[in-house]
Amino acid sequence: MESLFADEAFDRHPRVIAPGAVWLPGFLDDAAQAWIIRQYTIWQSGPVPAHATSIAGHPMSVKTIGLGWHWQPGRYDRHARDVNGERVLSFPDWMTRLGRQVISQAAEVVAEDVGSPSQAPELWGLVPEDYRPDVALVNYYDAQAKMGMHQDKDEFDPAPVVSLSLGDTCIFRFGNTRNRNKPFEDIRLASGDAFVFGGPARFAYHGVTSIRVATAPECGRLDHLGGGRINITMRTTGKD
Repeated sequence: MESLFADEAFDRHPRVIAPGAVWLPGFLDDAAQAWIIRQYTIWQSGPVPAHATSIAGHPMSVKTIGLGWHWQPGRYDRHARDVNGERVLSFPDWMTRLGRQVISQAAEVVAEDVGSPSQAPELWGLVPEDYRPDVALVNYYDAQAKMGMHQDKDEFDPAPVVSLSLGDTCIFRFGNTRNRNKPFEDIRLASGDAFVFGGPARFAYHGVTSIRVATAPECGRLDHLGGGRINITMRTTGKD
């Protein structure tokens, strides 16, 4: 039944989802997807293992690896004090370059969007040379994992968030900045897709309602993890 609703059956073209939010389907080619999945294997063997962060005493269903900084609700630290006390891996230079490429393409999409203001790329922080992310939260979703509606608001710098998807498709719910309720839009983020939100959308509520099992392309398969999805979100903490 899932094959009847394959990603190619849906409208998949780069577009502005809301002011400040841009979806870039198929941003990563097959080789890039496979290469980043190999990097995840290296990160798994790093000093801080993939772990389920607890929120109000309840463990999340995703398992997280931090690069550059370790995240706990409300704070960033160089050391994973709630896991094993070890210092996290550094934020890789190649990820900064990749993030800037995403920002650049998002700016092009916005510039061509008739509904966006002429100065929107600058107003929304979509300026590649100014983008300096210093943390990536790498989340692994198994088939049952979800992410409740939330805001990314623990950073001191409101630079855009850049998200990359690998593996199985997810249903990504992108909402408004006021609350977790409607209006929101459900988007099928597939392996290789990028998503950016900054400017007026930087603090929009968003989440993942489900993982569509066995939808990954050959280059994005996570068989060694039992399937599922990897999501990388780059942010700028504003910390030293």
